[in-house]
Amino acid sequence: MEYVIEMLNIRKEFPGIVANDNINLQVKKGEIHALLGENGAGKSTLMNILFGLYQPEKGEIRVNGKPVKITNPNIANQLGIGMVHQHFMLVDTFTVTENIILGREITKNGKIDIKKAEKEVEAISKRYGLAVNPQAKISDISVGMQQRVEILKTLYRGAEILIFDEPTAVLTPQEINELIQIMKNLIKEGKSIILITHKLKEIMEVCDQVTVIRKGKGIGTLFVKDTEPNELASLMVGREVTFKTEKKEAQPKEEVLQIKDLVVEDARGVKVVNQLNLSVRSGEIIGIAGVDGNGQTELIEAITGLRKSQDGSILFNGQEIRKFSARKITEAGLGHIPQDRHKLGLVLDFPIGENMVLQTYYQPPFSKNGVLNYKEIYVKARSLINEYDVRTPNEYTLARSLSGGNQQKAIIGREVDRDPDLLIAAQPTRGLDVGAIEFIHKRLIEQRDNGKAVLLLSFELDEIMNVSDRIAVIYEGKIVAIVDPKETTEQELGLLMAGSSKEVID
Repeated sequence: MEYVIEMLNIRKEFPGIVANDNINLQVKKGEIHALLGENGAGKSTLMNILFGLYQPEKGEIRVNGKPVKITNPNIANQLGIGMVHQHFMLVDTFTVTENIILGREITKNGKIDIKKAEKEVEAISKRYGLAVNPQAKISDISVGMQQRVEILKTLYRGAEILIFDEPTAVLTPQEINELIQIMKNLIKEGKSIILITHKLKEIMEVCDQVTVIRKGKGIGTLFVKDTEPNELASLMVGREVTFKTEKKEAQPKEEVLQIKDLVVEDARGVKVVNQLNLSVRSGEIIGIAGVDGNGQTELIEAITGLRKSQDGSILFNGQEIRKFSARKITEAGLGHIPQDRHKLGLVLDFPIGENMVLQTYYQPPFSKNGVLNYKEIYVKARSLINEYDVRTPNEYTLARSLSGGNQQKAIIGREVDRDPDLLIAAQPTRGLDVGAIEFIHKRLIEQRDNGKAVLLLSFELDEIMNVSDRIAVIYEGKIVAIVDPKETTEQELGLLMAGSSKEVID
C-alpha cells in the first residue's frame, strides 16, 4: 500500500497536557483525508508537527515510505508538504504576487522580476481554477480570495501534499462550494489533501477517509462511504449529539433595540449600511442572514460603539446610544461576542483569567481605588472556566495558548455572565466543533428564555435557521426581508441574500 504520509505513534506534550497521545495517521496518494476532532483534540498540533512547526517527543514520520525528520517548515516545503493555516499569514499591504513569492523571489540583474512572477502565479491560478488576480492588494480582496492566495503560495512552493486547517471557518456558503471544487481540481492533478475540520457535512461531501481524534488520542480511521454524520459526531465527542436545537416557542415582549434609517460608512466613505431599519424584542433571537460584505459587520460595530454611524438612530432600552462610547454602551446593558475573537474579543498575551474580566475589571470587587484585586479576579475566572467548560491547564495560561473553541467559550462566559439586556453574538460558533456548537446554542436560547434579547449574526445558514425566532435578511446595507425560520427554506434565504425580492420568490 503506497502512503504519501505516515505518522506513526506520534506523541507531543506541552506543560501539563498531552496534546498527541501516540497517534497514527496514514494518507494515501490522491485522496482527501479528513482529520476530525473537537476543539483542542490535538488536530492542529499533529499537523504543526508534520509541517515542522513543532517537534514530537516520540514517533516517526514517513513521506513516500521514507523516514524523515521535519525540523522546520522549509524542510516540509522541500518534502512537498504545504499548509494553509486557519489564520492567514499574509502581508496586507503587499500584492497577491508579492505575498506568494516572499522568501522565494525571482531576481533579474539583482532586482525582483515581478512581471515574471505574476505570469507564473497566473498560470498556477488558471491550472487549479483559483481565479486570483496576481496584482490585487491583499487588503482589497475578500477573505475567500485571501485563502486562495494561501493555497497558491503552497502550490508555488511545489507542494504535493496540502494541509488545510479549518479552511471553511471564515467562508460564506458560496465560497465553500468554490473551495470544494478547488480541492477536487487539486486531487485531479495528483495532489493529496489532509483536511482538518469538524464540519461533518464537508467530510461527507469531499473526503475519502476520515481519522478521528478525541482528547489527544486516535479513535480510528473510517472510509467516509461506510459512515454517516451521527456516527462521526459521537466518535468525535464521545456521546450522542443533537443537531436540532431544542427550544420552546419564543415569548417576545417589549422592544429592546430599535434601529431607524441607520447609515454607516466604511473606511473609504462608502455607505455600507444604507437607511437600515430593525427592531429586536426581549425574549427573542433575531438572526441576521446575508452574504459577507453586505454591511452586517459595520452594523454591529455601530450598535456596539466600535464605529461611528453617519445618520439615523439606535435606541437601546429607549435611550439613543448612537453617540455613546463602547464602554458606556456596554454599561447600559449590552453584551458582545465579537466576530474576530483575536482582534476584538481577547488580549492574547494576558492570562485567560484576566480576559474573563475585561468588561468589568475597573468595578468592585475586581478593583478598588484603581488597584486591581487579582485574588477576586482569579476566583471569578475559575468559576466561569468551570461553568463554561473552558479547557485550559489553569486560569493563568495565556489566552493565545488555548484552542479557538476554548477561547470562544471564555468570551461567551464573560459576556453572558454579565446578564446583558441585549446579547449580540457575531459568528459565535465560527470554527467550533459540534459539541461546542450545541453548548453555545443552548446558552443563547437560555438568554432568550430568561427574557433577554439576542441578535445573532452568522454565515452558517443552518445555524440561522436552527436558532433564530425571526430571520432578518441583509442585502447591500438594508434589511430586505424578515422571514419565519419555520416557513422558509435555505433556497429561499439564499435567493433573498443574493438580492431577489420576496415577491419574486413567492
